Amino acid sequence: MEQPAIIQIENIYYPILATIGVPANLVAVIILSRGKCGLSKCITRYLVAMAAADLMVLVFEVILYEIKDAYFSYSFLNYTPICSLNLALLFLSIDWSVWLTVAFTFDRFVSICHQTLRTKYCTEKTATVVITVVCFISSLENAPIYFIYEPREIIDNVPWSCYVKSSFYTLPIWVAFLWLDTILTPFVPLVLIMLLNALTVRHIIQANRVRSGLRGNSNFGNHTDPEMENRRKSIILLFAISGNLILLWMVVFISAMFVLFADTRLLQTNYNDSFPIAEQSGYMLRCLSSCTNTFIYAVSQSKFRAELKNMIKRPLSLITNLIK
Repeated sequence: MEQPAIIQIENIYYPILATIGVPANLVAVIILSRGKCGLSKCITRYLVAMAAADLMVLVFEVILYEIKDAYFSYSFLNYTPICSLNLALLFLSIDWSVWLTVAFTFDRFVSICHQTLRTKYCTEKTATVVITVVCFISSLENAPIYFIYEPREIIDNVPWSCYVKSSFYTLPIWVAFLWLDTILTPFVPLVLIMLLNALTVRHIIQANRVRSGLRGNSNFGNHTDPEMENRRKSIILLFAISGNLILLWMVVFISAMFVLFADTRLLQTNYNDSFPIAEQSGYMLRCLSSCTNTFIYAVSQSKFRAELKNMIKRPLSLITNLIK
């Protein structure tokens, strides 16, 4: 039987995404960890953590879930306890990726809008504490996910694959967990990111008006303002990362809201219907958000590009010298 078109697209899309995204995030972690990109240690700590979380998403969702189901459906990874653990780690890595982006957005909001708090909050030590707390709380919140699955089938007394328990959509404790999980990811993070960005934009507009007025009443001439130039670079990086996440998560966000309020009988998987197609498309875009940050760094940060070029040149030079 021929597979639905959306499944055929996924079977091609996810291997390509893994092939590009995994090396990209590894490169980002290596380059940023070296601390030679002209970024503060605080920003670098957040970006490294975000790249590591995105790498985990690609491993647990794209490789060990999507690609595994498409090409290795009867591997040992489909043994129900392993499958359940992978799904728990999948959702955990997604939460880490999203909430670390929120933490980074809040850090930049404080840095740009609250100068008095900046010196105390925007430090490497604070960033480390925030990252640790975010990862710990997300781990606690996602732990119950391991227990919501049951075997899809039993073969020779061995449980295979994972299927959401029917009680998940009816038992009050699981319904409450579904609501809480959906509110925490993606509803609250997206709202927080949009709110923080809006406040940051308002502050920047007001600050630029004041600085422009002061410069207009002085003898600066046509000289550039270093403070405004540094601020411009900072907000480009901030808005590129947070805006990218919002855009690529929007379909998943709308689908999640629909799941909360829809009759569960309408949620049966039929990949010829519009909702499952939209939902699967949303998952594809969500996974894409886990490999785009490296390209954002390459476009917006000249020193990151320089480090990337040096990383590429080194093995090429070594090969050239060996040939000679």
